[in-house]
Parts: sequence; C-alpha cells; structure tokens
Amino acid sequence: MKLGYNLTTRQNWTLTSWLSFSVPASGAFTLSLEVFENAFQLVIRRRDKVYWTSGAWNNQGFPFLPLFHDSATIYQYNLNLVSDKDGMFLQFDATEGSFPSLALNSDGDILGGYRFTYTLFKDFCYGYESQDGCFSSQLPECRKDGDKFEQKSGDFIHTSSITTEFYDNASISIVDCMHKCWEHCSCVGFTTASGNGTGCRIWNGNGDFRVDESGNAVQRYVLVSPKSSKGKTWIWIVIGVAVFIALLVSGFVCYIIMRRRKLQDEKRKEETYIRELTAVDSFNTANLKEEDGREVQDLKIFSFGFILEATNNFSSEKMLGEGGFGPVYKGKFPDGREVAVKRLSRTSGQGLVEFKNELILIAKVQHTNLVRVLGCCIHGDEKMLIYEYMPNKSLNFFLFDPARKELLDWQKRFAIIEGIAQGLLYLHKYSRMRVIHRDLKASNVLLDENMNPKIADFGLARIFKQNEMEAVTGRVVGTYGYMAPEFAMEGTFSIKSDVFSFGVIILEIVSGRRNTSLQQIDRPLNLIGYAWELWKKGCALELKDPALEDLCDTEQFLRVIHVGLLCVQEGAADRPTMSDVISMLGNGSMSLPIAKQPAFFTGRDEAESYSSTINIEECSVNDCSITTVEAR
Repeated sequence: MKLGYNLTTRQNWTLTSWLSFSVPASGAFTLSLEVFENAFQLVIRRRDKVYWTSGAWNNQGFPFLPLFHDSATIYQYNLNLVSDKDGMFLQFDATEGSFPSLALNSDGDILGGYRFTYTLFKDFCYGYESQDGCFSSQLPECRKDGDKFEQKSGDFIHTSSITTEFYDNASISIVDCMHKCWEHCSCVGFTTASGNGTGCRIWNGNGDFRVDESGNAVQRYVLVSPKSSKGKTWIWIVIGVAVFIALLVSGFVCYIIMRRRKLQDEKRKEETYIRELTAVDSFNTANLKEEDGREVQDLKIFSFGFILEATNNFSSEKMLGEGGFGPVYKGKFPDGREVAVKRLSRTSGQGLVEFKNELILIAKVQHTNLVRVLGCCIHGDEKMLIYEYMPNKSLNFFLFDPARKELLDWQKRFAIIEGIAQGLLYLHKYSRMRVIHRDLKASNVLLDENMNPKIADFGLARIFKQNEMEAVTGRVVGTYGYMAPEFAMEGTFSIKSDVFSFGVIILEIVSGRRNTSLQQIDRPLNLIGYAWELWKKGCALELKDPALEDLCDTEQFLRVIHVGLLCVQEGAADRPTMSDVISMLGNGSMSLPIAKQPAFFTGRDEAESYSSTINIEECSVNDCSITTVEAR
C-alpha cells in the first residue's frame, strides 16, 4: 500500500494499529506521512495526538528511524519520497533476498524486517527524556526524570497500603493503561484486565513488588525510579566541600589567567581579521563604477561604540525585524544618514569565514536593484553588517496589507517586477561572479523612498564559477512556498531555482496574495495551482488583486501572468532565463511559449497537518527562513 496523501481525492493513506495483539479492531495509534514542523516526517499519533515523529526527511531517510539505515543487515531499506501532481507518498524497497515490510503494533511501535525482526523502541515512548523522536510531553509533577515502567514477572504484596482498580472498557489498550497510571500519582503498576489485552488493572499505593523468576508468574508493568542517594548525601557534601576548598584558590587564579589570555586572543584575532578585511579589494574600490556612472563607495569598518550610539544601544524601539541570522535595527549616524544594522546572532552558525564571504560578495555585486552594504563592525563575538536604510521597508509590508496595498498601483507593481528581474539578471549574468540568491521572496525585496525594489539578504547565497551550471546540496535552505521543487526534494539548485522564486513573487504581486494563502479545507491548492486553474480555463483576469480595480493594462497584465507561469514550471529546463524574462516583459509583440504545468505539490488536510505556511511579522524586513548554514 501507499503511505502518504492525495491532494486530488483528499485521501490519506495511513497505518492503523490493532487494539491489542489479539483484537484486530482499530487501536489507539496511526502512522502517516505529514508536513510536520515545516518538514516531511512520519508521524505516529495516539488518539489523534502526536506521539512520535521520525525527524525531518533529509533525502537519505529519517533520523529517528534507525531500522531503515542499518547497513550491517540485509534488511536495509531504501526510502524515497515521491511527489506528483496529486500529492506525496513514501515508497521503499530492500536488498535482494530480503522481505521489506512495515507494521504498526498495538503498543505504537513500528516493526520492520523479515517477520518484523526490528522494533523502533522498547515498551513506551515517554518523550521527556530521549532524543529518539518521542514527542516532547510535560512530566507530571509527581514524576521525576528517569521514572519509567518495566515489565517484571511477579505480583504486588497486597497490604492495606495498596489498592487495585479495574477498568473493563474493551476499547482500552495497554498504552491507555500506561497513561492512566503515569498521570495518577499514587499508581505503581498496571497490566491488562483481560486475556485478549484490553481493559486495565491498576495498583495504587506503596506496596512492594515480589519478583517471581519461576517462569509461571504473570508479567506486569512496574514503576521503576532512579535509586535514591539520601542515605549517602552527607558523604557527597563532605567530598564536595573538600574539593571546593582544595580548588578554590587555584581555580580562581586559573580563571584570571585564562580570562586574560582569552581577552588577548580575542583582541589579536579581531585585529588580524580586520587586517584581512581591509586588505581585500572590496575595501579599496575607488576605481569601480556602477552602471549609472557613480563611484562605488568604499566599505568601512565602524567601531562598536559608534554603532551603539547610532542604534541607541540596540533599543527595542529601533528594531526593524528578526531575520534568519539575527535582528535588524535602524540606526542614525551623526551626519543624519539613516542605516540598517544587521546584528548576527551568536547562535546563528555564521562564522568569521562566512561573514567575510557575505560581506565581500555584497560589496562586489553593485547594482541599482541590489541593497548596498556600507561596512561592518566586529567586536569580540559580535559581527554586524551596515546597510543603506530602506524607508519603505519590504515588498510584503505593502503587498499583503489590505490598506497599504492600495498604494501599489499597476505601474508601480510592474516597475517592481522589472526591477527585481534586472537585479536577478545582474546576479546571474553580469556581475563579476555568478550568484544564486536561494532565498528570494517578498520580504527580501526592500523598497526605497521611490518604491524602487532592491534585493536583500545574501546570507544563503552561493557563488558559481562561470562554467558551473548547477550544484547539489544535502542541506536544503530557503523558505517553503518559494523553493523550486528540484531544490526542495533533491537539493539541486541553479539559476533556474531563483527563476522559480521570481515566478512566485510575480503571481503574488498581481494577485496581492501570499502563495500559501489559498491552502484551505475546501481548496488544497496554493496560489500557483489556483493561477494555473484559472489560466487553463481562460479566466486569468480573476487572479487580479481587487485593489487594482480596472486601473491596469489588461494585455500587459495577462502577459505578466503568462511570464510568471513560465517561471514556475515544474521542470527547471523549461523555465526561461532572466534575460528571456526581461525580453518577454519589455516586448509586448514578442510571442510567448505555451506554459507547461507548474509545480504545486503543497497542501494540507483537515487538521492542517501538511501546512508549510510561515507566519510573518507585519513590519519584519525578513521572514523566518529555513537556514541551515553552509560555507560558500
């Protein structure tokens, strides 16, 4: 059978467990393929609540499904996610001579291999203590780390301090019994109430459990806690005090010495790094000129104190938004010039090498439709980029706001589309290095005081050699909804990946809608699929943003939609280059090729399990991107 979902028929292929080992009624668990936490994952649900997840699909498998990766056995599975126009499903096979299989038992465990040799986890999935995919759950106040149930043969010693409860409900499974006991503070053990594995028998109190190793005793699940060390607490106190006294003086001295050395090393590293940056040609660009004849401004290294003063000590009132690599602040220099300060987070993963690459990259690609970097600031672990300030924020600030979008008439929208196209053409063809942006979206298109677009945020960009056409990465970066299908599914990217993202932006500009805004229960398609449906029916004018009313050139409007659909075609080879795009947009008499079916494989079910929509702050200069950092 398939394991996945069909967007056309809205059918969801899942595995459902038996109620118990001998009762084939529908049990408490289901296994399905879902888009969970913005990634394709296998998800086990218990009574419709997430119980276990496989981890994000990484083109080789799922991190928390080791039985599919065991190369030491003949039962190694070969996994593949298959996407077509109707949906997404999981397929697998195994080496010759083995019998690939997949089952979900009544305990919520995934079984695989010949005669189900392998199991995913033993007993139960707690979630609070492991990194094996068990979904995080809150630990009850009466339980502590390390508490779990173990299966033992024997019985509880019945005294006045222990009581027994019975639940004869035939629809209760052993895992339901476990959760009843786990959440009841006085419960110390449980088992099923009947021979067919249904119902519950629960022991409450402080009774001891007597182990019977004769082999004839009934097995029960008994609560096991970490051994208490209260009786030896005084020993550890004496040892701790002795060690503390012995190391206090020497430790303090060592700390002072190491702290001084660290400060000296940081200062030396900072000085060395600044010398490396100032030696780069990008910091001596007086002889370079832009296309309009203006000289390219030298990059400058600003002091940390200067930036603190400009941003009012990084005041929250100065924050413009939160980007993939950290917050962005508005600053004002003493000469009155306004700037944007991108403060790289210490946990962003972007090191000095990547920082230098991004700085030099932006400095060397100078174009009127690319945001200009003015310099940088380095102070210890702090790394900052200083950009020219864009007073009108980003394209999505206007485009997706019901009131502000009315300021974007058709002439402005068409000029923004042309400006973005010119910026991409420069990156792909005319700059001194071929650059693939890889995160082009409405929030990364900034608008100056005249509403001219400027492409920003090159943190995920990759540089290509002139003879290099495409590359493959095992770490997919970007934003769902804008990523080309070959990039999202296979990690293959090229200039055609940016063309796909540009096509999505075109459809968003003409419609005034986000690509993911149409993913509703009664319409599983995204904006791309909706535009394609209208185009096939000859009703493309229905895509027009109501804010435009009748104030647009109909022929030009339809040509722009046609170009947008050409850019989002599923096959990368079918998409035009940016040179072709600019010719198509600027030459109204030029005949356009017939658009083929685009890639629109995203959707969601009734529980919104497959949604990849990312919430965007209204005034943010950058949406949250999927940012796995890798050296360029």
